[in-house]
Amino acid sequence: MTVTAAIGPKTDPAVHTVVFIKTLRDSRRALLGWTAGITVATLAYASFYPQMSANGAAQADNLPEGLRDALNMDDIATAAGYLGSTVFGMIVPLLAMFFGSAVGARVSAADEESGTLDLLMAHPITRTSFITQRFAALIAAAIGVGAMVLLAVLAIRGSAQLTTISPGHFVAQCVHLILLIACFGALATAIGAVTGHRGTVFALTAVIGVAAWAAHTFADQIGVGWAAYLSPFHYYIDSEPLRNGISVGGVGVLAAASMVMFTAGNYWFNHRDLG
Repeated sequence: MTVTAAIGPKTDPAVHTVVFIKTLRDSRRALLGWTAGITVATLAYASFYPQMSANGAAQADNLPEGLRDALNMDDIATAAGYLGSTVFGMIVPLLAMFFGSAVGARVSAADEESGTLDLLMAHPITRTSFITQRFAALIAAAIGVGAMVLLAVLAIRGSAQLTTISPGHFVAQCVHLILLIACFGALATAIGAVTGHRGTVFALTAVIGVAAWAAHTFADQIGVGWAAYLSPFHYYIDSEPLRNGISVGGVGVLAAASMVMFTAGNYWFNHRDLG
């Protein structure tokens, strides 16, 4: 009787969302801070476009040709070219990478490292449900970031002379941004599920993220163009969502990679002794 009572609550439907809600509530300050930071950075750099449209081409001509090609700065005088090469091509995705890493590290590794994970797992919930709800909270946070960035660029679209980019293309760019965050969040989740150490999560995710960005940016310049296809940044920005809308292929690859990494992390989380 005692064993049955202990196991039964593991499937109690009442616990299927409590971790998700509590994660968002407990992390609200950090999530709001990250969201505000990414949004402000987007606004600050996007608002420079009127100056760049007048002087950007001349400034870009002063850069080495290889660097211009790597940073896609040949078309910097246009709104889509400027935002695609600087704001959404470099600044925002790098912030998104670190945001996904920070939130992903909290899915399981932070609690395991601090010694509080055993207290959480003592509640009537399976490991799979726990990590899935935590990852769902990460996805919700990514959607929040994407929505705020979208509202921000639409708010300055007229004043910053960005009207050559349609609202629909801004939506497409933000959808790609959400999936980029999810991809790095899934990577951090998987590393945390395997190692249980937040510092290891940050270190490995940062190394992989920077290497992926470098592969995407400089692969052609160093003669290994194929390496760009291994980078999530390629599927995030190379289809030029600000000009062409959502890339089904790019979105599909990012979503599939996220699910594969999360599934692998969930497997290891369920099949090892937790600290």
